[in-house]
Amino acid sequence: MSNLPADLKYTKSHEWVRVLPDGLIEIGITDHAQHALGELVFVEVPEAGRKVAAGDACAVVESVKAASDVYAPLAGEVAAGNTALAAEPQAVNTDPYGAGWLMRLKPAAGALAGAELLTPTAYQQFLEAEGG
Repeated sequence: MSNLPADLKYTKSHEWVRVLPDGLIEIGITDHAQHALGELVFVEVPEAGRKVAAGDACAVVESVKAASDVYAPLAGEVAAGNTALAAEPQAVNTDPYGAGWLMRLKPAAGALAGAELLTPTAYQQFLEAEGG
């Protein structure tokens, strides 16, 4: 069973979403996703100011096994990319829900309400159905 903090929402493409006190949305990949990828050797995060639509590929995580796109769970404008990951991509492996965050997004109007996000229980059920 993957580590699934109760205060987060999840996507079927294995991203997590946290609403920050200032209204920004913090996004990263789940513990399940980082385990599946293995040790990350490279992370490319989006630059601040980039506009993304829900479902857009907006970041890349690369391990010794594979490279994988990370998708925007909702529309908005990137407020910050976690540039520290350029020097320490392993932070996604060691702390996927903390220091391993990938980007912070200023959500478009109504984007959060319309996003297809899963509760931790629903995401766990999705993983089990997929054999994970």
